[in-house]
Amino acid sequence: MQRESSRPGGPQAIGRIVARLLARSGYDREQGSEAILAAWNAAVPPLLAARCRPGRIRRGVLEVFVSHAAVAQEFGFHKGEVLAQLKKSLPAASITDIRCRLSDQPTGP
Repeated sequence: MQRESSRPGGPQAIGRIVARLLARSGYDREQGSEAILAAWNAAVPPLLAARCRPGRIRRGVLEVFVSHAAVAQEFGFHKGEVLAQLKKSLPAASITDIRCRLSDQPTGP
């Protein structure tokens, strides 16, 4: 077991340094969003995926941006199945719920 120095300028674990560097550069968020998108594309039916896109995960809730209110309603029919698949694919993300929001930007055809 490794022991870290309590001195401010002392040696630090390389894992801790790399984690801080990734967080500072934003690379960890970029990698996370790519993983979310890949899991999303596998979990959501293609016709529905063309009209919605995943956003951020905040406090366990995945925001999903939809093109129209009818798409949000349709997504509601698939929500349980999609949530179960995302939990299985992304256990570290700790997704507990999905919420739909209307988007001003186009999400698909």
